[in-house]
Amino acid sequence: MPSNSFDHVAATRRIIGALFVTQSLASAAIIANIAVNAIAGARLSGNEALAGLPATLMLAGAALSAYPAGRAMQRFGRRPGLMIGMLLGVAGMAIDGVAVLSHSFLLFLGGLFLVGMARGIIDQSRYAAADAVLPDRRAGAISTVVFAGTIGAVGGPLLVGPLGQFALASGLPELTGPMFGGAVLFAIAALVLFVFLRPDPRWLALRVAAQARPALTAPAAPARSLRVIVRLPLVRAGLISMVLGQVVMVLVMSVTSLHMSHHAHGLDSISLVIGAHTFGMFGLSMFTGRIADRLGRSLTIIIGALMLIAGALIAPASLLTPWLALGLFLVGLGWNFCYIAGSSLLADAITPAERGAVQGASDLLVNLGSAAGSLSSGFVLAGFGYLILCLIGALLSLAPLSAALWWGQPARQAAAVAD
Repeated sequence: MPSNSFDHVAATRRIIGALFVTQSLASAAIIANIAVNAIAGARLSGNEALAGLPATLMLAGAALSAYPAGRAMQRFGRRPGLMIGMLLGVAGMAIDGVAVLSHSFLLFLGGLFLVGMARGIIDQSRYAAADAVLPDRRAGAISTVVFAGTIGAVGGPLLVGPLGQFALASGLPELTGPMFGGAVLFAIAALVLFVFLRPDPRWLALRVAAQARPALTAPAAPARSLRVIVRLPLVRAGLISMVLGQVVMVLVMSVTSLHMSHHAHGLDSISLVIGAHTFGMFGLSMFTGRIADRLGRSLTIIIGALMLIAGALIAPASLLTPWLALGLFLVGLGWNFCYIAGSSLLADAITPAERGAVQGASDLLVNLGSAAGSLSSGFVLAGFGYLILCLIGALLSLAPLSAALWWGQPARQAAAVAD
């Protein structure tokens, strides 16, 4: 355990830097893999109807690993938990590469399930960042790690071509390039965590909480049960903002490209709209964290929910590319506000001894919400059309708006009590 005379600021910078780098590497590896998963799935299975199964397996893996990972990190620390996530990514990507070589669809799905598990664990890097800093800087720390997703969103697709060419030059099938290349990126990320994620962010969180108790004359209160914690107003507001924000974002985003193709939009226009959406999701994260720290978590959620509503109403209003791009940008940015402020609100409302389990459970719900939005979007589009789908998204956005207004008002006082 580190001594009491170490430089907290330097430790925080090192930890946030390590989390930023590793999140960028892992995100790039996962997104490069996602870019070719449907192609590999269709080829290996011989059935294009199964092309969407790989994405489903990844979501299932992420959902199933989130809660156990949170509990494990609560007991053993963030550093070993996140390293296990990276190593699962190495194994999953390597298995996928071998599956392509051996033409095994089942092996390919097994590898993707491990990659999904890795993602469910690695996504909790944002909570490790929150652990490492003082309460009034949590949103900024979380937003820094979320911003690392921008590196993956941009770098992942750009890596697909060069990695494929490198595989061909090495005498391997082109699709193995993103798989084996992703394994290397995960391995580098695991090494960075091993070297630089010191001290463990969980230890820093416990240290900050101990220093916040004036005289330490009484021991810290025991961890509350998950059932008790979920009843806390701030926890409910944080969970609803993250889960429903995720559902709305995925619901609208998943089928927008299909909607555009139905109306004769070319790939250039589609890529522009999806690019605007991705930029909204990640590109302004650094500013979101500052807004949440200065204006408060609840107000940030309210702004995010209003942007989700506006984006969901603008997207179906016109078939012109600029309008669609604006609508999807607002949906992405609204998700960003709800996700970062909701994560911060959750960290504020619970003690360090409770964070692992609660945050793992929250990520489980977020992943399930993502799966629900993804699976239902196609059915809603086919049965009712894009306009009704977006209206459903706007209506669902009222949930985080209402939660922030109803439960989020005592945020400052409750945060002070929690810490």
